[in-house]
Amino acid sequence: MGDTGASGIPRGLRVAAAVGWRLLVLVAVAWVLWQVFDVLYGEVMSVAVAGLLAALMAPAVNWLVRKGMHRTLAALLVLVGGLCALGAVLAVVINTLVAGVAGLSEQLVASFEQIRSWLIRGPLSLSQQQLNEVFQQLTQALRIDQSGLPTTALATTGTLLRFLAGMLLGLFTLFFFLRDGGRIWSFVVQVTVPRTVRQRVHVAGQRGFATLVAYVRATAAVAFIDAALIGIGALVLGVPLPFVLAVVIFLGAFVPYVGAVVTGGLAVLVALAANGFVTALILLAVVVCVMQLEGHVLQPFLLGHAVRLHPLAVVLSVTSGFTIAGVGGAVLAVPLVATANTVVRSLVTDSRASPSTNGQVR
Repeated sequence: MGDTGASGIPRGLRVAAAVGWRLLVLVAVAWVLWQVFDVLYGEVMSVAVAGLLAALMAPAVNWLVRKGMHRTLAALLVLVGGLCALGAVLAVVINTLVAGVAGLSEQLVASFEQIRSWLIRGPLSLSQQQLNEVFQQLTQALRIDQSGLPTTALATTGTLLRFLAGMLLGLFTLFFFLRDGGRIWSFVVQVTVPRTVRQRVHVAGQRGFATLVAYVRATAAVAFIDAALIGIGALVLGVPLPFVLAVVIFLGAFVPYVGAVVTGGLAVLVALAANGFVTALILLAVVVCVMQLEGHVLQPFLLGHAVRLHPLAVVLSVTSGFTIAGVGGAVLAVPLVATANTVVRSLVTDSRASPSTNGQVR
């Protein structure tokens, strides 16, 4: 018979009960946190994006401080410079899109006409009546309910206001992360962590932020190379709006493995609609070659040391982040997991050595 102890309850049942109620407590805490996240989704995402941008801009701030500039002025200069660079890129993208959208629309109409002819005369042998029914169903699906326009307008206005408020909160948070990030972290550690492990947690946080800086740098480099190579391929092949496609690919590449594939597929679809099957096939070959270069050379060389995550963990992180928080979650998932991985490794190894402070927010 098993060990029943003084209470007469089998030991296995006591252990299972002890583990069970602890699991229930963890589930309850997770549920409460999820409810809080659901209510404060916009605010949490704004602060998270600010942290990611702080990792990208902090090295520039630290460089200016080392050159003798006051930290407040350095943070303000880097923030304003980043906003100006972003505005310039958006202006070029919008102007290019406006200039090329007319010609692209004509090419798309011609391509759709070719597709319609192929559906009628090709292997599918669809009748004109069947095509008309399909287009009628699509028209009904896309038709706007005019009676609901006031409600839709109010909802859109509310969404826009929340978006602007989130942007302002993100910029405000980013400035103070750049200026006072180190002091904020030290204060959080001091008031939340017991004195006996305070130094270990402080060091782990510094190492985690160093990993975040390395991840952002490496990801930006990979994204730029992907966008440049595919954009040059689109330009050589005469695909419309190559610069716009390159910018979209650059932004998509911040979602590892998945983003570049999706945005590269978009470039192939534009080539198919505007230039035909042969050009689309060549651009597809370019995209595949770039993806092979990213997966076998760029990712291991630039991101391998910074992230130290298995590809399966990366894919699962991106998928879970997208399911939980949409596109923003997919972008933030991998740097969050990579940073947490470094923090846990540092805590487990129980090391008190001073970490590298390259890119550290002070």
